[in-house]
Amino acid sequence: MKWFETALVVLTLLTGVIWLLDRLFLAKRRARRGGLIEAREPVLVDYSRAFFPVLIVVLILRSFVAEPFRIPSSSMMPTLLIGDFILVNKFSYGIRLPITNRKVVDIGAPERGDVVVFRPPQHPDQDWIKRVIGLPGDTIEFRDNQVFVNEVAFGYERLATYEGVGRGAEMTGASLYAEQMPDRRHEILHIDQAAPFHLGEGTFHVPQGHYFVMGDNRDRSDDGRFWGTLPETQLRGKAFLIWMNVDTAAPGWVDWGRIGNPIR
Repeated sequence: MKWFETALVVLTLLTGVIWLLDRLFLAKRRARRGGLIEAREPVLVDYSRAFFPVLIVVLILRSFVAEPFRIPSSSMMPTLLIGDFILVNKFSYGIRLPITNRKVVDIGAPERGDVVVFRPPQHPDQDWIKRVIGLPGDTIEFRDNQVFVNEVAFGYERLATYEGVGRGAEMTGASLYAEQMPDRRHEILHIDQAAPFHLGEGTFHVPQGHYFVMGDNRDRSDDGRFWGTLPETQLRGKAFLIWMNVDTAAPGWVDWGRIGNPIR
């Protein structure tokens, strides 16, 4: 949510400036006027002095260390469920400035299979989450519900018929597959109903400085198959941990077994 990030930066700067001005100038002026009786500190200064340390710590942690996100859709099922609260590593792919997302320190680059949070080019004020399928220079092909990278197909193994819960119950009956990348294995969902064509089929060339991303729920994901490649400048970080799951449509609301699960 870009508005929250902007508000956090503005409030941190505002409270910091007020506190600093009071420390350098206003407090001394009150002391001179007060004489033996200490002049009362203005309410605005009092609040700024109290909240600035908290705001600056939250801003640093959220901008440069880890940021929490909530999964609102089914596009990454079965890896991530609706109602999962996740943590995103903000320095995996470089240190970026808040609001502008401009990279100031280059640390690393996404690897194939990483689950990443980003701002899609067509919705720059929204945060989306998908899996990296294609790296710069790759040619990606999606046909017959299979992914090919540089003409080599990923491996597939049908595991079971999926049974969803809560808000993800709509995916009950879909096929659960294991998708094998060259050095990573993860689960995906396909709906096996006969259709005259498969959604998102085509061939995609990934230019330098871009990535190709797809959701694990292949028939319920608005991803690179429909809007193209993702510029590196839109990356926000790497998702690495589920710290809570709350789905009010599921029995008990909280799935305690998902808490603390790593995201692979």
